[in-house]
Amino acid sequence: MDLNSDLGESLGAWRMGDDDAMLGIVSSANVACGFHAGDAAGILRTLRAAARQGVTVGAHVAYPDLAGFGRRNMDVASADLVADVIYQIGALKGLAKVAGTTVRYVKPHGALYNTIAHDERQARDVIEAIRAIDDSLYLVGLAGSPLLQWARESGLRTVAEAFADRAYTPQGTLVSRREKGAVLHDAGEVAARMLRLATEGVVQAIDGSTVRIEADSICVHGDSPGAIEMAREVRALFERSGVTVKSFVDAVPDGARR
Repeated sequence: MDLNSDLGESLGAWRMGDDDAMLGIVSSANVACGFHAGDAAGILRTLRAAARQGVTVGAHVAYPDLAGFGRRNMDVASADLVADVIYQIGALKGLAKVAGTTVRYVKPHGALYNTIAHDERQARDVIEAIRAIDDSLYLVGLAGSPLLQWARESGLRTVAEAFADRAYTPQGTLVSRREKGAVLHDAGEVAARMLRLATEGVVQAIDGSTVRIEADSICVHGDSPGAIEMAREVRALFERSGVTVKSFVDAVPDGARR
């Protein structure tokens, strides 16, 4: 099972998360590209640290929304969205080359991630952008969402993602951050939930029911309170239980989920 986290999000004097510590735990790093967070020097530092740790790197593309941390919905014209995504991936590819690593996948951030899970027009814009710059890149998206099928139909390799620190509805979607109980904080509880996901393919929904989630990767948000403790607990429990933690790039053979 792959563990991923959102990194490279510090901006100037504003510190977000502990990238060095998280890179010692996760197998994949979703690195900000400067649109929702991150500055060039900080992103380069994170990429160099990922290269040293042997962590797989992905482009964490977003709406142009620094003030809202990429969490505000935007009705971006197709031409702009395609160009924005190409621009972000290209910038990260350049920095990654200097850092001694390569960009292997794309994971949209925040509102863009949630929108393209179901909005076909914006989803196809992001898919078009990825295929235009590098069609060997994987696309990471919400497990069970139509996005993954649209991407596979276009020829992209896809990775279904679950969230360690987020609550699920009985329908298998994420509970809105605006609702009570949407974000989980107990590291032990989170680890137990994710072990069940990895071994049984199910999680307990917010109403107590059981929902099936087929995922190749689990995200622990790097900016969540106690994120490092949570990620360590998930990985430690996986290892004690015989669940191997490795990047989906290594776990999913070429051509799979295509």
